[in-house]
Amino acid sequence: MLAPQLTPTRTVLPLDGMWRFRVDWNNDGIDAGWQNSRLDTRHEMAVPASVNDVFADEAVRNHVGCYFYQRDVQIPMEWGDRQIVVRFGSVTHHAVVFAGDTEITRFKGGYMPFEADLTAHATLGGTVRLTVVVDNRLDYTCIPPGRINILGDGRREQEYLHDFYNYSGIHRSVHLISRPRTHVSDVTITTDVTAGDAGATGIVTWDITAEGEPAEVTITIIDQRTDEPVATGSGHAGSATITDVNLWTPGVGGLYDLEIRLVDQDGTLIDLYRQHFGVRTVEVAHNQFLINGRPFYFTGFGMHEDHETVGKGHVDAHVLQDMELLSWIGANSLRTSHYPYSEQWMDYCDRQGIVVIDETPAVGLNLGVAGGILGGTEVPATFGPDTLNDQTQAQHKLEIERLIARDKNRPSVVLWSIANEPESQTDASREYFAPLAQAARDADPTRPVGFVNVMLAPYDRDKITDLFDVIMLNRYYGWYFQTGDLANAEREMRAEVEGWITTHPGKPIIFTEFGADTVAGLHSIYHQPWTEDFQVAYHRMNSRVFDAYDEIIGEQMWNFADFQTKVGIVRVDGNKKGAFTRDRRPKAVARYLRDRWRKLDAAAYGRREPKQN
Repeated sequence: MLAPQLTPTRTVLPLDGMWRFRVDWNNDGIDAGWQNSRLDTRHEMAVPASVNDVFADEAVRNHVGCYFYQRDVQIPMEWGDRQIVVRFGSVTHHAVVFAGDTEITRFKGGYMPFEADLTAHATLGGTVRLTVVVDNRLDYTCIPPGRINILGDGRREQEYLHDFYNYSGIHRSVHLISRPRTHVSDVTITTDVTAGDAGATGIVTWDITAEGEPAEVTITIIDQRTDEPVATGSGHAGSATITDVNLWTPGVGGLYDLEIRLVDQDGTLIDLYRQHFGVRTVEVAHNQFLINGRPFYFTGFGMHEDHETVGKGHVDAHVLQDMELLSWIGANSLRTSHYPYSEQWMDYCDRQGIVVIDETPAVGLNLGVAGGILGGTEVPATFGPDTLNDQTQAQHKLEIERLIARDKNRPSVVLWSIANEPESQTDASREYFAPLAQAARDADPTRPVGFVNVMLAPYDRDKITDLFDVIMLNRYYGWYFQTGDLANAEREMRAEVEGWITTHPGKPIIFTEFGADTVAGLHSIYHQPWTEDFQVAYHRMNSRVFDAYDEIIGEQMWNFADFQTKVGIVRVDGNKKGAFTRDRRPKAVARYLRDRWRKLDAAAYGRREPKQN
């Protein structure tokens, strides 16, 4: 799905701000017809933002089910004979949208954009009553999955299987869009590079889908550095070359625009859309991850869209602050753990040269972990007719396809992660994941595909790693295992790395999580868990292991910043493994990482020599 864009043929109006708001306590508001009139409420809710931390009411925060949002949308007089749509950046986890009394769309999947056509319900110069019913309930057919428990007093409790807070709401911007009825609806851009004596030549291939009446397609490729055209072409499918191409480079960026024009037989403009892209290559070969043919070493974090008050709601200033801290600390990459991030976030990575491992919302697909570390009520088999079943797999496949469809043109995205810490040590897990790995390759043959392996499925138990291109490991030696005993933790960690190298020769390894919970300001002269001193010692130990093996081609600490989780005895006011606190103050480990990563110079492709201390 194309992002909203203001062009000579398209108009975009923001619908962010305060919406009328009402909690559907009995989850029967649709049946009662609340959408058919102005909401009977005095409450308002900010869009975009999560509901949960805004209201001074625990019942609102803990409600399991539906929230009603509503506002009146003014339709401009000049939008005659055009398609009018309302576009949602994300609604977590389900949405039902009404225009007046009429349902116009439903969407399941809380992190992807979707549109609803308002054309038939819009009167030029008039208003449309827009009602959005947001439902936070998760079951085993959802990605991520969950289940509803009914307590003894009749209250509903959402049991979710992921270790971050189950924020709900309209989390990203809402836009009202006007576009020609004949318009560009999708574009796929792929690139390649050939070397020559006069410099590299970029090969740009496009495949364009348009809706409406037949129209001719003309293409202009524009260098964003100069706003000057560098190549032209035509046709719904075609290719062009860029001489002396400016390659998209980690730590630098380097973007072009593919300007697409739909024109009639007389050459009159019908629609115009610009899709940015970068020219670069990605390849996994000989234990290395190659960007533009050069070995790349990942430094950075698994992160979360998580801030005080707004929860997972998108705020440009929060994104910019996090990106500035990434630059300060010397990180060159991130993983969108454990769901797709906002389009604005991804745009910034494209512009600034930040390398991204792009992840689906498939987290919690491991009931053994959920019933143990996360404190679930029972531990049934992960895959089965009553748990994660064919419906789950179908939704998972849809989430993979949606993610790739949204982010396929992004040069910052170099690797798809189709799941985080799923069960992968059973025959049932292979049956589940084999078709999903293939679905990712079918949707995008140009990028490597991986999944993130959990500590309970090491090299001698895992049954699906051969389906993927890269080994991504979440490991907590010295924290969840060998707690505080860093000497033994290091021995165990090295032994496992050597096991992966032996059983999967040729596959590079990225440590996508490693960390230790740390209370900011807590210190000790001993290597005592929870102190800032232990966190630094813990990461020094991990660094020694990373530096000892050429097969390890990346380190992404867990986590960038402390973040909110479910309430329970496992977490005290959230997960505290951050290099920064939740309000973005650095812990001691942040300066350790800043020193280490800046010396690695990984953003300039530098592969460092192993260190002995």
